Formats: sequence, structure tokens, C-alpha cells
Amino acid sequence: MATAKEYGLGEFTFPRGWFMVADASKITQKPHNVRFFGREMVLYRGASGKVHMVGAYCPHMRTHIGKSRTSFMAQRGDQIQGESIHCPYHAWRFGPDGKCDKIPYSDTIPQKAELGGYPVVERYGAIFHWHDPEGGEPDYDIPPIPEWDDSHYVRWEFDELGPMNLHQIEVVDNICDMQHLYPIHASHQNYFELVIRGHQAWQLMGGKHELLGADAGISEFNTYYTGPGILISRYIADNDNDSIMYITHTPIDDGSVYVWHAVLSKVANREPTTDDIAQAKMQQKMSCDAFEADFEIWSNKLACFRPMQMPADGNFLKVRTWYKQFYNPRVQVPAILSRCEGHYKVPGMPDAQEGGARKEILEAVPAE
Repeated sequence: MATAKEYGLGEFTFPRGWFMVADASKITQKPHNVRFFGREMVLYRGASGKVHMVGAYCPHMRTHIGKSRTSFMAQRGDQIQGESIHCPYHAWRFGPDGKCDKIPYSDTIPQKAELGGYPVVERYGAIFHWHDPEGGEPDYDIPPIPEWDDSHYVRWEFDELGPMNLHQIEVVDNICDMQHLYPIHASHQNYFELVIRGHQAWQLMGGKHELLGADAGISEFNTYYTGPGILISRYIADNDNDSIMYITHTPIDDGSVYVWHAVLSKVANREPTTDDIAQAKMQQKMSCDAFEADFEIWSNKLACFRPMQMPADGNFLKVRTWYKQFYNPRVQVPAILSRCEGHYKVPGMPDAQEGGARKEILEAVPAE
């Protein structure tokens, strides 16, 4: 696995930003084990229904609190008590902040008895955590998806593509990589444009998709990263069946990443029927199949620290410079952005304006 240092990304091992850490439907009143940012953690849902995430190892005897199926406490299913979680070894109890709040056989609790607590947010069927090597509060929000509450949309169920032994910077490269779109996805572009501004990077593109047939219209996409690990791609359709593809990837260790995919599908002018829901699931599967073609490539390649870039590839240098802001102290971000913010065309290819993109695409990037 190639590391952040080998890619020359910056001072931090793991980036600053919002990251998905679990499918919310999988978090119950039983421990759910995860490993992200080189750290073992446990998620659980308290009696209130709120999700909490704490460190995995009990300070008493370094027991992993989430990896017990045969202990009496685990079999009885009562490790979670109120908003707290018990270690299955000696029943020490820890609150959502990770601090020990009860030892059943002692009135004294050591001051250093804590797991570590990691605040999480539940939104759009996912659990998110703000990770910051500097310990700062979030300086941007989880990207809004107003369509989630629109009754004309079929909500997603996540596809878990799982772990991949490749640094996530090579996933992010796709935001500018126009030339992979035909050999991987059978897509011919009428226009293509990269826009970088602040903590977001956009790919605006439209063209014919060969697999949809000669009579299919132009497929147009507003695809953008919000921070280093959350991608949203809005597909604008001629038949009012718009959709939103959602891809998240979260560092497991330095050089490996965990990946999810989902699609939110619109039904034209009515609330979804059973047939509509089945169609939406089929649409998500088609999208996932297409994304798995990328995933397969990434899973079987060597680390690429410096692409042998051709002018018509897309601007990898600007994207990788943009990505460095998340691996360095906040005080350095303005200087990093001064080297990469802007609108970037691919030589020989019209940008969105020149290519006749729809109004929704042209207005996708917020005004400065």
C-alpha cells in the first residue's frame, strides 16, 4: 500500500473532512465494529435511537469491546445500556464520550478510564464522522441532498464495495479524467469541464452513452466532491427521471480505503409505486455495475505517484494540488488553493458553456 507521504500530499497521514463510517441500517443496539483512520472503533445505537462511536479497546485490560459473541453479556444482548456500552470482559461501562461511567465492582473510576469518543451524524441513511488531525470543528457541512425528502424520489440502499488497497487520491483522480470515460463506460463527450473552488471540485460533462443505443439523448452530469471523501453526481434526464449517484470512500489505513455506492432515483410526477421501486433498484444496479468497472481497475493497479500525463487526459496536477488542502494545516489552505482554483478545459473539447449544456449544468457551480 502506498502512503500519503509517498504521494507527497502533506503533513497528515489522514485527511481532514466528513467521511461515511457506516450504513445507518446496520447500526443497532449491538456493537458494530469498524476500522478507519488506522483506528479500531465501535458503533452502536443507544436507547434513544441516537448513534454513537467510541474507541474499541477497554483501558482496563485492552479488550476489544465489540468482538465478543460467546460471552454471557454478548449472548444476552445487553452490552448497550441507555446510551452507554459495556466491555464484555469485566462489564466496565462507557458513555458516548468514551469515558467510563460505571465499574460494577468499584465506587472509584480511574481518571484515565476512557475509550475515546468520536461524534457522528446520521443523515441520508448513512453515519458520518468529522475527522480532523488538528482537532478542529467542521469548516463545511455534509453536502445537502434536498431530494432525499422529495416524495417523488426512491431512497437508496447502500452498495458496499468494501475495502481496496489503493490510496484514495487515485479514486479522486477520476473527477478530471476525461479519457477513461469511453474505454471504461462507453461514453462519448460533447463537453467536459473541471472547476475547483474551495473545498469542492466539479466535473461538468455531457455526451452520448454508446450502450444506451443510437436513439438515446445526451446524458448530462453535474458531479462534484465535497471535501476529500464524498462525491455526488446529479444526472439530468430528458424524461424527467433524474437521479443522484452517491459515492463515499473513507481511509481504513494509510493507503487503503473503504467504498460505498448508492443511487437516488426520481419518478416523474407521482409517488413511487412497487414497479417504480423495482425499476429504481435496477437503475442503481446498473450504476453500481458501471462503478465496479472503475473499482476493478483501481484494485489491480500499482500506485501512480506522478501520471505520465498527456494534455488531453484532464488536469490531474490541479486536482492533486486541490486534494493537498485536506492533508495540511488549515493555515496553509489559502496558499494551496491559490495554485489550483479555477475552470479547466481539456484541449480540443468544449467546456460546458461552449458545448451547449443545459441550464441546470451551467448553474451547478455556485456563484462566487
